[in-house]
Amino acid sequence: MRALLRPLTCICVFTAVLMAAAYGRSQSADTSTTQPANTTTLSPKWEELTGPDFIHAIHQSQGVCLLPFGIIEKHGTQLPLGTDLIDVRYASLQAAKQEYAVVFPPYYFGQIAEARHEPGTLSYSAELQLQLLQATTNEMARNGCKKIVIVNGHGGNESLLPYFAQSQLDSPKDYIVYIYGLHHQAADAPPLKDKVDEHAGETETSLMTVSRPDLVHMNRVGQESGADQDRVHLPPGVYTGIWWYAKFPDHYAGFAQYANAKLGEMDMTAWVGSIVEAIRAVKADQTSLQLQNEFFQKSTHPVDTKQ
Repeated sequence: MRALLRPLTCICVFTAVLMAAAYGRSQSADTSTTQPANTTTLSPKWEELTGPDFIHAIHQSQGVCLLPFGIIEKHGTQLPLGTDLIDVRYASLQAAKQEYAVVFPPYYFGQIAEARHEPGTLSYSAELQLQLLQATTNEMARNGCKKIVIVNGHGGNESLLPYFAQSQLDSPKDYIVYIYGLHHQAADAPPLKDKVDEHAGETETSLMTVSRPDLVHMNRVGQESGADQDRVHLPPGVYTGIWWYAKFPDHYAGFAQYANAKLGEMDMTAWVGSIVEAIRAVKADQTSLQLQNEFFQKSTHPVDTKQ
């Protein structure tokens, strides 16, 4: 009987040793996946972070997250449909390298009804735009983004985004939304030759030579006119939604032939620098969220508000 037990004992001991070694390896593997990443190497891109790294990224960013807001629309015949999206995300990511913030994935669900007649345009209803943006900021906040900076890269959003920011006061929130507007020409840049330069003209084409020069087709410039056709005449102060189409039916406003890489570099550097300043200001801002909370508290009992 003892002769039979000896080999069984050896097998049991050997199995136990193997299991212990395997358990040790699994424990070390689990530990390695949850170790804090080197914060100097954390990607600013939300979609590139692992779950554990995302936690460290939120802490490093002090809860500041950028939502670069572009659009999908025609940009003349020489630029890609995603010009605004590509440029604003490029600028935001470059800024996050200088002042760390978590940058949301590509977002293009904005206002572009005036270009629905052009191929490739993605135009969503006003209701869906607001609902989706609210759901997105809510989800960002749920994941630790308590200070959300929407960086606008599209002129068609200039009315939408301030309204969205104002609508945040409709109901209590534990986060705050900031809007950072469109880029401006560098202060030391030479005067523009393009006297229109409103869409896909000298400035936008120059910027794209920095963010994605491989997508710029200068040989196609001139196939359509970017001149203002001025087809509706109304007195100052009278607004109609068809105003843009009345001026620029080909959805091209400017003279892209004046574009150049030097202007693009100067404007992009200025844009990135201004976003860096905005991130730092938002990180330092301890007042806005405090006042928003105070407002929400008072708004539940307005008759108690001191007059």
